[in-house]
Amino acid sequence: MGVIMELNFNEEDRYFSAKKKVEKIKGFYGNLASFIGVNIVLLVINLLTSPEYLWFYWPLMWWGLGVLFHGLKVFDVLPVLGKDWEEKKIKELMEKEKNNNKEKWQ
Repeated sequence: MGVIMELNFNEEDRYFSAKKKVEKIKGFYGNLASFIGVNIVLLVINLLTSPEYLWFYWPLMWWGLGVLFHGLKVFDVLPVLGKDWEEKKIKELMEKEKNNNKEKWQ
């Protein structure tokens, strides 16, 4: 009975983990769609109001950088931005705190 419950728990855990990942991917694509749509509108506004000075590329560049890092994090391209790195760092800090507390009481 315990093994079956363990398997069900692991299956449920994997399901919720996958669901969370899908929500993050969906959020990224929403961000990307907003980025494209808004920057097209900004380009049109810029070309209609002041074509002699092209300012639209400033928000394009900075927001684009944000979208890039968002994508790198969501798709686990950079380990520093990923969940594994966060968990590893949390464990490292907890271990350090545990060792500091031991030294205080010795």
